[in-house]
Amino acid sequence: MTLPILNRFTLAVLSIIASSASSLAGEFIQPDSLKHPGLFVWTDTCNVWVLREGDSAVLINLGDGSILEHLDQIGVRSIDWILFTDHHREQCQGAPKLGLAKLGKEEIDAANVSDSRFGDIKIAAPEAERDLFQTPMNFRKMKVSLGDAFTIHGASYVRPPIQPIRIDQGLLPGQTLNWKNRHIDCIDSQGTSPGGMTYRLVDGGKKFYFTGDLMLDGAKMHVWFDTEWDYGFAAGIHALQKSVGQMIQESPDWMLPSHGPLVRDPKAQLLAYQEKLNKVEALYVRGYGVEAASNAYQDKVSTPTMIPDLHQVSPHLFKFKRKNFWPNFSLILADSGRALLADCGLLDQQMLEQTIIAMREHYGLKSIDAVIVSHMHGDHFLEATFAREKWGTQVWALDRMVDKMEHPERFDYSAPIQAYGKKGADGSSISGVRVDRAFRSGESFDWEGYHFTIDWMPGQTEFALCLQGEIDGRLVAFTGDNIFGDPDDVTQTGHEAVVAHNSSILEEGYIYGSEYLTKLKPDLLMGGHSFVMDRPSEFIERYRKWSYQMRDALKDLSSQADYRYWYDPFWVRAEPYRAFVKAGQSTEIELEIRNFQPEVQAHRIRIHTPPGLTAQPDFLEGELPPESRRTFSLSISASSEASSGVNIIGLDVTRDGKRFGELFDAVIEVQP
Repeated sequence: MTLPILNRFTLAVLSIIASSASSLAGEFIQPDSLKHPGLFVWTDTCNVWVLREGDSAVLINLGDGSILEHLDQIGVRSIDWILFTDHHREQCQGAPKLGLAKLGKEEIDAANVSDSRFGDIKIAAPEAERDLFQTPMNFRKMKVSLGDAFTIHGASYVRPPIQPIRIDQGLLPGQTLNWKNRHIDCIDSQGTSPGGMTYRLVDGGKKFYFTGDLMLDGAKMHVWFDTEWDYGFAAGIHALQKSVGQMIQESPDWMLPSHGPLVRDPKAQLLAYQEKLNKVEALYVRGYGVEAASNAYQDKVSTPTMIPDLHQVSPHLFKFKRKNFWPNFSLILADSGRALLADCGLLDQQMLEQTIIAMREHYGLKSIDAVIVSHMHGDHFLEATFAREKWGTQVWALDRMVDKMEHPERFDYSAPIQAYGKKGADGSSISGVRVDRAFRSGESFDWEGYHFTIDWMPGQTEFALCLQGEIDGRLVAFTGDNIFGDPDDVTQTGHEAVVAHNSSILEEGYIYGSEYLTKLKPDLLMGGHSFVMDRPSEFIERYRKWSYQMRDALKDLSSQADYRYWYDPFWVRAEPYRAFVKAGQSTEIELEIRNFQPEVQAHRIRIHTPPGLTAQPDFLEGELPPESRRTFSLSISASSEASSGVNIIGLDVTRDGKRFGELFDAVIEVQP
């Protein structure tokens, strides 16, 4: 299929509507002015590739739009097309400079109606990402759920623009766009974006591929968190592996990525990149069966009791167990009849109540004093409120977990409790759970003749604990979701999902957690979701070795010297992530910036707001001491012109002189 070019966008219009260029905007570079005089690149928040023919041009991506004021330097007087490789904000955040003001619903529904605000320019993007361009606010929820599109259990992995961008032509793989005497072919290159597109052009006998973020020079990945599409099952990585394999078959002469230098030896680099991806994928995906795991596989230790589905691990330690049943529940029963729970979630409340009644009759259970929650994920304390209401059970947690449990909407982490849609006794959805006692890491307590310690034990997430102490003559560690599997299977390394949106930098996650268990030397691990792991010392050692291998494999892919900036989607973070403001009023948020480096870090962050919203201050500039964090206060005001409902604020980041663009965002709901 060919797509005809319809009109031109004049330089006169550009000069009227384009705002001032970024202070960091560079200059036009020609990769080969002799053989390919019509090819240019301009770099700001991304590479903007220019194909010039006479005084007309096609742009691949737009960046911050600063290119628009400089096109006359290369003799371009009109733009026929802008082709976006993907929806990522840094590729398209300059679109408002084209006059692409916020679209109303009627305009979007009438997609074939021309809009004078566009001038005569035509915008094309992958059809698979049309909605991300045109209705970006649909992908930022104030009340998240597990099934929200493009999320990992509620945390978004897409970065849509802060204002809608009207797409004139949605492109499909296999289509060809004819421009002048050139043919631009569309090639599927998903992986770093759900609908990522590569554009192929043959010029002067060479095959050029405008590949977006498929691969950067040096066989590197732009940012890790763009590939994170599911909960550790590698859907994004698998899509990227396929796209890289296809690109190897294409045998390009040059790859022209959205970031970094032109790739002049793509075949060798693609092969190296493919090898790195394969290595990461092998380490990344869980080493144990999930759906196929039987109840015996979860647990070789416990024995049935006379109570249905309740098993006994040792005389004073109980858990649930049956086929295809994955609750979070362990019960420590003292001789006095008092009990503690380690987690309480993913349980039918009627079943839980019947079990407790039966335990009173058969085991002398008198009370449940507290539920100790292993980590911030909602499925581990969904029934905590029910236990409090029914039996007066308190909720205990590590201090650094408290705000994530009580006010999860303030963060953009995976699996918050409100995403599960659980109802409380009053019929309303549970949006947070009050913590009655917060422990410092290393704090101990004595209870009914037992001595327990609560330690910080990150892994799957940094907001996690380990409850450890001696039960029935053995050192037992309650580890939540940090380690799973069969200790007797030497092929298993024990890791659960690697999910950056959990806040899970390896040094503050699995590496720390595995080193902690290595030093603790527990006799028994009580994991989440019904797993019990006996005699785990060799298992823990495999787990520890894996954690370093995973970190090193990620480092090898990283496009940044310190991989943590590349891996972590929260090194610039708004809190609350979701905030509310009434029209004509203001609300306060804080912006946290982190420095991972052992030296001073310089930053400049511009706060970009949609029409009707303003930020004060609208930029932050300064330095952070080595290995530190700092928070800055922002006031967000809404005028009467602000659009009601969800609005996105873009955080345009420059660190140590390198501009990354709107990598991060915050969400503001404007209320009448």
